[in-house]
Amino acid sequence: MIPSSVPSQDKIEEFVGTMMPELDEKRRRMFLGGLSLMLGQGSAKALSEMTGTTPQTITAGRREAKEAPKDARAKPTIGDMGRTRRSGGGRKRITDTHPDIMEKLEGILDGNVVGNPESTLTWTTKGTEDIARELRAMGYPISRETVGTLLKEAGFSLQQNKRYIKVIEPGPDRDTQFRFIQQESMTYIAVGRPVISVDAKKKEWIGNYANKGKEYRHKGKPREVLDHDFEGPEGRVTPYGIYDVRDNNGFVSVGVSSDTGAFAVNSIRTWWRTVGKERYPGASDILITADCGGSNSCRSNIWKKNLQDLADEEGLTIHVRHYPPGTSKWNKIEHRLFSYISMGWRGQPLTSVQIVIDLISSVKTKSGLTVKCVLDPEEYELGVRIPEDVVNGLNLKPLAWRGDWNYTIFPHDKK
Repeated sequence: MIPSSVPSQDKIEEFVGTMMPELDEKRRRMFLGGLSLMLGQGSAKALSEMTGTTPQTITAGRREAKEAPKDARAKPTIGDMGRTRRSGGGRKRITDTHPDIMEKLEGILDGNVVGNPESTLTWTTKGTEDIARELRAMGYPISRETVGTLLKEAGFSLQQNKRYIKVIEPGPDRDTQFRFIQQESMTYIAVGRPVISVDAKKKEWIGNYANKGKEYRHKGKPREVLDHDFEGPEGRVTPYGIYDVRDNNGFVSVGVSSDTGAFAVNSIRTWWRTVGKERYPGASDILITADCGGSNSCRSNIWKKNLQDLADEEGLTIHVRHYPPGTSKWNKIEHRLFSYISMGWRGQPLTSVQIVIDLISSVKTKSGLTVKCVLDPEEYELGVRIPEDVVNGLNLKPLAWRGDWNYTIFPHDKK
């Protein structure tokens, strides 16, 4: 005969501690529910405090224990063992209860995302706890673990940070410039003014050369390419990109000549005349975010002189904001446009300029990115020097803070 006396709390804790690790989710629930039925009123709360299981789960276990088959020796089928939770049971995903959380998450990450132009993989400079704290302040019940899951689903990786630590010592004004660019971009977008991120992608050889990545082909029949990369008769091309931050659209001008400031500005000119004017009717100014080096360098007089020409031709006021040296991966075009271009032509030799244009034009993403690509057949001369009097005659006004990175070019008829 089983003794009718109730075991001591120590004995119950010992018994529960022995059994719980051996049970799956459903059987833990039923075990605690059955034990609660045996111990009587008030036991659900005590078992909850003892095991960390919610009282609601123990109550559900009590109900399941009451409804369990009387024949305790009945063996469960394979189907029974495959699932421990009732269909539709369990906590709903936060993306179901708060459908706008990804939009809020992206808002927090904006300005803190780094991209790899050779991959769609991106990473953020903010930690999961920092992001979770900001989301909780907005009223979203979320943990750092859930933030990590959402980031992973969105294609983020925290491991990639290691590749960029101290590649170049950050200057004292770096983070301030990041925040300044982000705030200005948001202000312009809010009032419907164009904001574009620009840069030149790396030069690409034209010919039957190996291209990084893999493509699907019949087994044992890889694409055959030249075993060495050397300059062929077709030379190289430079894709110069313009990314419309507000509308998530890309524009690429494929140059067959040198990557100069004149080429960079002509790419922006072509975008404005073929896409920008129609998309932003009546716009009188434009915000450009660019790297500090390359053809759109903050020190390039050719870049500034050609921007002045564009301002005069179109009556545009052009605001330029450069990312600090060594931070080009923060430029939105890197991870919102160039990465998808690289993925789009992975494993495919770029055997002609037209194939480059076709592959870039075919880029589309689930987020709605589309890309227009055109050829720029012009020849651009290297080593052109702008006379000092022309430089002095630019209608360029540097900002009071870091005028080397932040300046505005007005048309000459605006003083």
